[in-house]
Amino acid sequence: MRTTLTIDDDVEALLNQRLRASGEPLKQAVNKYLRLGMLFEEKREALQSQPVRLRTARYGLPTAFHVDSTSELLEKLEDPNWP
Repeated sequence: MRTTLTIDDDVEALLNQRLRASGEPLKQAVNKYLRLGMLFEEKREALQSQPVRLRTARYGLPTAFHVDSTSELLEKLEDPNWP
């Protein structure tokens, strides 16, 4: 397929860097990076559609532990002899 494509300046700079480093022809490089971008997008969409499962653990709190008072909580947490 032949088409005219307008490439943003920052993308052009990156593409030119890759072309100089690899020696690939422009057509080959553009096709390669378009493929990679589309594959990445497909993978990202597939990962986003999967539910995230988190493992939780119960650590429990000492029985004398009350979180009604923030200042009391901070005092206990800063006390080196507690619990």
